Amino acid sequence: MRFNRTRHHRQRSALVALRDRCSGLTLVELLVAIAVLAFISILGWRGLDTITRSRAALNDELAQTRSLQLTFAQLEIDCANLVDANTLAGTQPLLVDANRITLVRRWQPEAQAGALQLVTWRWRDGVLTREETVPTRDLNQLQRDWQTVQTGSATAIKLLSGVQQMVPRVWTDDGLGWRAWQQMSQPIVSRGSLMSPQTGTTATQTVWRGLEVSLLQPGRAASMTKIFMLGAV
Repeated sequence: MRFNRTRHHRQRSALVALRDRCSGLTLVELLVAIAVLAFISILGWRGLDTITRSRAALNDELAQTRSLQLTFAQLEIDCANLVDANTLAGTQPLLVDANRITLVRRWQPEAQAGALQLVTWRWRDGVLTREETVPTRDLNQLQRDWQTVQTGSATAIKLLSGVQQMVPRVWTDDGLGWRAWQQMSQPIVSRGSLMSPQTGTTATQTVWRGLEVSLLQPGRAASMTKIFMLGAV
């Protein structure tokens, strides 16, 4: 009888030990579980970091594209309101060089008399700016404004930054196609001065019809190019 009790007690102890061993985790199992959780966490962090970086890059791209659209929209308005040489008594209304576009445009707000305004687009140190003079109806004042805009002004508005290159070209309907700014050497004369009464000679009038501007921005493989009609209004 005593032997049976001892045997029963041993069996019960063995069952309790087996149950305790089955219900718990060993150190190796715990380390494996921690390693798996750490691996999953790293994958999740990398995925979240990639999404965050992609979103930041997309926001920068959208902001850059919007700024470029607004810049081209303003330049289109200026070009459409370009005056002709007759209005300026033969003075050239458009001047283009390697880093500057200067033009004379019509300025006529609602219920006010029309005037002329000098607008300068300048690319310097990677920044594209726009500055404008006070509208005037005095051609002498406009000539003085031509002299003051050559060096730039502190009132210039910054439109784009990080511009790596600006390439302007002009076009006229003389069959020669697009020309670089270096080829704009022929002056524009007024219609009244085509025939000289003293010498009887006839001058050639060149009227620029279009302006092409190419801007190269960082992160882009090619330049963004847009064509503007000159004096379309």
